[in-house]
Amino acid sequence: MEFINNFILLFTESAPFLLLGLLLAGVIRLLIPDKWITKYLGKNSSVVTAAVIGTPMPLCSCSVIPTAMGIRRAGASKASTASFMVATPETGVDSIGVTYALMGPVMAVARPIAAIVSAIVAGVLVRLWDIETPPIQEKAVKSCCGGKKSEVLSPWGKAKAVVQYGYGKLLSDFMGWLMVGLFFAALIQTFVPPSLLSEYGSGVFAMMLVVVISIPMYICATASTPVAAGLMLSGISPGAALVFMLTGPATNIATLMVVKNELGLKSLIGYLTGVIVTALVMGLSFDWILNYFDIVIAVSHGHHGEMTSLLYSASAIILASLIIWQYAKKLKQFQLKPAKTS
Repeated sequence: MEFINNFILLFTESAPFLLLGLLLAGVIRLLIPDKWITKYLGKNSSVVTAAVIGTPMPLCSCSVIPTAMGIRRAGASKASTASFMVATPETGVDSIGVTYALMGPVMAVARPIAAIVSAIVAGVLVRLWDIETPPIQEKAVKSCCGGKKSEVLSPWGKAKAVVQYGYGKLLSDFMGWLMVGLFFAALIQTFVPPSLLSEYGSGVFAMMLVVVISIPMYICATASTPVAAGLMLSGISPGAALVFMLTGPATNIATLMVVKNELGLKSLIGYLTGVIVTALVMGLSFDWILNYFDIVIAVSHGHHGEMTSLLYSASAIILASLIIWQYAKKLKQFQLKPAKTS
């Protein structure tokens, strides 16, 4: 029963951010020209640009998935997409504010710096280790509403296009891995006690343990902040807490599977290596700097907002309905296949 409750709470917590990300992806696909994305995030663009663009955006690990898929399919390079997918969920203007409130100015400065470095390293590794290939194309050169992208649409037509692409095509593409990610996150939350991390305090082993636990975890940058603050109050070092805030939002199973499907296995290896190695280096460096300069981080205990509010509950109902609708369409298509081939 606890596992089911945790799964429902995680789904409810993720729902509004996923709906926002799907909406933004639809808007990007419809309104932002492919030439613009190719110019700034395409093959010859700097991964630094993608990291800087993604860092302040208030998108969590849920909503960055459809947004990143949208920019990739609009022409962004593998490296830029990977950099964007690391920087965006690891930090944002909202999570920086929460970090400042709970952990003070030093951590609030260290976190976005570490996120940018992590995103750049991941993007560079993807560029070095993988070969650039064209993004996954839709079945036809059409906009999300089914018409030509160059068509002049009415306001209603544009709204319909955004909804059909974001809440239709993109949701259908990654919803399976979303559910897998939430399943494993609920398992971790149910069976791995927070005391397991606090027992080891600081050092490489503690940080490696944080990485192992955070990979299947489904948590956004804002939600990871009070969790990290609670872990620090339990005894782990600020560096280990920083590792958690970097790897938790960027390495959940749903994100990793989308990286593999959209960018390829080599890009996934580069993405994961960049995030983990950079997080460990930044965590160890952060602890060393704090010890060397005798800096103490005062932590204020806080908690994430109530997940059963009307907004979250309504979003969860809407998202669940959309997923059920998409699976019903898939089932119907599967049932019609034999009839077509006979």
